[in-house]
Amino acid sequence: MKITRIEFGMLRVPLKTPFKTALRTVDKVEDVIVMMHTDTGHVGYGEAPATAVITGDTHGSIIEAIKHYIAPRLIGQDVADLNRLTRLVQTSMERNTSAKAAVEIALYDLFAQSFDAPLYRVLGGGDPVITTDITISVDTIDKMVADSLAAVERGFDSLKIKVGKEIGVDIERAKAIYAAVENRALLRLDANQGWSAKQAVHAISAMEDAGIILELVEQPVKAADLEGMRYVTERVRTPIMADESVFGPAQVIDLIRMHAADIVNIKLMKTGGLSNAIRIADIAALHGIECMIGCMLESSISVAAAAHLAVAKSDAITKVDLDGPSLSQFNPVDGGVIFNESEISITDAPGLGIKSIRGLEPIAA
Repeated sequence: MKITRIEFGMLRVPLKTPFKTALRTVDKVEDVIVMMHTDTGHVGYGEAPATAVITGDTHGSIIEAIKHYIAPRLIGQDVADLNRLTRLVQTSMERNTSAKAAVEIALYDLFAQSFDAPLYRVLGGGDPVITTDITISVDTIDKMVADSLAAVERGFDSLKIKVGKEIGVDIERAKAIYAAVENRALLRLDANQGWSAKQAVHAISAMEDAGIILELVEQPVKAADLEGMRYVTERVRTPIMADESVFGPAQVIDLIRMHAADIVNIKLMKTGGLSNAIRIADIAALHGIECMIGCMLESSISVAAAAHLAVAKSDAITKVDLDGPSLSQFNPVDGGVIFNESEISITDAPGLGIKSIRGLEPIAA
């Protein structure tokens, strides 16, 4: 099965409500889709969102990176040589992790298709049903409480609460939501780098003193501030999770050595795809560190790949934050992983199982 060409499309899917964090506000999924064609007629699919404030990638940079640096290395190559192909992707250029992720997802899709097996089985197998949380965007307290109650009514028993705008209001947000959903849902707080280390300790301690039980607090300080992460981790009881602080395996090793966090959030768009995500999960498992599998604002294409990984690496990936499809107004993908509110189910279809994508706008090669 040899790669013959790589095509692009733009996918736009409106969100049910605007997605608001301390870093940005977004009202739709707007992602570059990669279609990797082979001489056997098989097609592998990948996807990359433009998340400039986190990964530095834009739609233009993703397309240009793949066209001019990654694709030329892959045309004519045999999909069976997966490890060598992923090395070609990762060494094609510096950074550009979302572009690399989209291509790697398509490669792994084809690799599993070549065995006529779903990707999670090729990666090692597991229970093909997982449960995700859902994100509650930062907003007024009343709106966030209402959104949290609505999510619980939809069947979500884990809520990822976005904070990081105003520390005093953030504490009140957490108090109000906890009081509204206590004993019905676990709360995960995500500050998106919005606090200083001292502010984080103050806010989390205030919540702990108020009797609020949080499952975790995600990325309370700036991504590069590992000392700040350690400062917070050492001074609060609530588990601290690193997200933007960790892109690749080397950073995970640094984080573990420093005892700078209790949990690591793996996202394919940060790691540059599945190969490094697998390495991170294995490193974390060796050190007894829990991982979450997360996503940016992505559709059920790349989120499907993350779900397959979560199933195969469940020894390390114990928490799931794959809510992109649940936040979207509709699922544009025919076939593949089934997203039913909090429940994510993987079928036995080969690879990612994608048959077609509706509403895809072509992009000139």
